[in-house]
Amino acid sequence: MREKNMFTDEYFMKQALLQAKIAADKGEVPVGAVVVCNNKIISKAHNLTETLNDATAHAEMLAITAASDYLGAKYLKDCILYVTVEPCVMCAGAAYWAQIGKIVYGTEDDKRGFSVFNKTIIHPKTEIIPGILQNECKQLISDFFYSLRGK
Repeated sequence: MREKNMFTDEYFMKQALLQAKIAADKGEVPVGAVVVCNNKIISKAHNLTETLNDATAHAEMLAITAASDYLGAKYLKDCILYVTVEPCVMCAGAAYWAQIGKIVYGTEDDKRGFSVFNKTIIHPKTEIIPGILQNECKQLISDFFYSLRGK
């Protein structure tokens, strides 16, 4: 009997969702990211734009920087970026320059996602997999903004 691989896209997206929940608990927009290399999480991050007062402190940017630091390399060709929300143009550009092998995201961002502005901003060799745990990712974002409007 073959052993089932527990390290699926869903498994790693759940790890990104845990990061997004940490962000929400801090009053940050709940976006979480993990970078995986050879089925191992080598970095994890969540939005810190409010905490750091830095518009560039997106989960993806922080996770890419930490992954590069961990590997001691600027290129992440053998890595997968899991992020709960479609990357913005800035984060997609960073993924391009890091030459991320694959980007897996949960829910689209129909206002600020890279695909709204420029679908070709992603490196041509980067594989894109959208919609992993989409409902959970979308619900977390929706609940966050709903609670902000209620205050």
